[in-house]
Amino acid sequence: MRVRNKYRKPTAFPCNAGSRCSMSAVVWSLVGFVLMLHLYSLVSHRNPVGGDIQLRMSRHPLVRELEQVEEENIQIPPPRGKRSPRAAKRRPKRTTTLIDEFLDENSQLRHVFFPDMKTAIDPTKDARNDSYYYHPGRIWLDTEGNPIQAHGGGILYDERSSTYYWYGEYKDGPTYHAHKKGAARVDVIGVGCYSSKDLWTWKNEGIVLAAEETDETHDLHKSNVLERPKVIYNDNMGKYVMWMHIDDANYTKAAVGIASSDYPTGPFEYLRSQRPHGYESRDMTIFKDDDGVAYLIYSSEDNSELHIGPLTEDYLDVKPDMRRILVGQHREAPALFKYQGTYYMITSGCTGWAPNEALAHAAESIMGPWETMGNPCIGGNKMFRLATFFAQSTFVIPLPGIPGSYIFMADRWNPADLKDSRYVWLPLIVGGPADRPLEFNFGFPLWPRVSIYWHRKWRLPLRWRLSN
Repeated sequence: MRVRNKYRKPTAFPCNAGSRCSMSAVVWSLVGFVLMLHLYSLVSHRNPVGGDIQLRMSRHPLVRELEQVEEENIQIPPPRGKRSPRAAKRRPKRTTTLIDEFLDENSQLRHVFFPDMKTAIDPTKDARNDSYYYHPGRIWLDTEGNPIQAHGGGILYDERSSTYYWYGEYKDGPTYHAHKKGAARVDVIGVGCYSSKDLWTWKNEGIVLAAEETDETHDLHKSNVLERPKVIYNDNMGKYVMWMHIDDANYTKAAVGIASSDYPTGPFEYLRSQRPHGYESRDMTIFKDDDGVAYLIYSSEDNSELHIGPLTEDYLDVKPDMRRILVGQHREAPALFKYQGTYYMITSGCTGWAPNEALAHAAESIMGPWETMGNPCIGGNKMFRLATFFAQSTFVIPLPGIPGSYIFMADRWNPADLKDSRYVWLPLIVGGPADRPLEFNFGFPLWPRVSIYWHRKWRLPLRWRLSN
């Protein structure tokens, strides 16, 4: 009988698919890959100047000139005289910051944030070499030489007329406080509309939805609040539909308003206000998807979360389906766009008229789940980036013909004189690695980074301008 040698070295068999060593090898391989991916994203895409994650793309030549990063080196001047009551009340015992200077109408840096009329963008007078340049923060004149009044607005591209329409709050009135603790406000005048073929030269089409002067019970009475009007076109009904934030002076009504028109230049007929899905609605926007389905996105529950849901086929109401997103994150001023089947959104924090840090979010389905990607701002300086270039998101404009390229629309609010609030339009590019790859999807981001580039002066590529 053959005797087994119990000390004999066992034969080395390769691990099969079901063995422990095979599973261990797979797990450690994945861990190693994730760590290498994370290391690459941190090292290869870090800005040597400011230490911020940067985007460097070369897939399309038209994008490169939009990605040039400009830095700012603004020094806070020593105190000179008394600060404004608003600034002193806000932070009386703390070292002055750039945001404090921004909010102080008596600041020596006032001209940096709100340049005077001498530097205004005037499409009717600018020399040929200076044409089509955007100057974020400067006064922007229409074709009649008046400052554009379209705050908190959005853009509709009308395919029937090949024309862009810019709708926004017409704030050309005095700023005041309804009561001692009330927010700065301007009486409702209406929704302004401007038209353009090139996104730079804007013709005033007038007030397309006017305030109510006498009936104090009307939603549009001048003592109430009308904010963030957005317009989309309903192909089936042949109607232009406007949604907006409707409120009272104390922001307790918290509703949306709906209006419609047969023409992009109005007049729009105001239909009603309502609380969508039975919930509060303050900052809001609407988004029309590729399949024609439209969605309402709004801040709710004391601005602690966003709600999103589809509109009815006529765009005049919401359907019952609704999802809560970004719960507990206190985000507002949503601006949505879509690229290669992925939905993106820029939001701001909730700090009243004061600027704060923007965040970019992404989702494979517009109904969620949504994941936060990080601060999209690049350039300026650290405070510029943390304050979204001293502006707040309102809309994102697609740029057909330049892959992954958009214009980020934002408002630089002037709480001391709201009619003098400014517009900050900057290039937004989708591409490159996400900021925080290990914070979602087990380290495998399904979408690229969203980047908003700071420029003191910039314009769209010539090839795009010639094609439009």
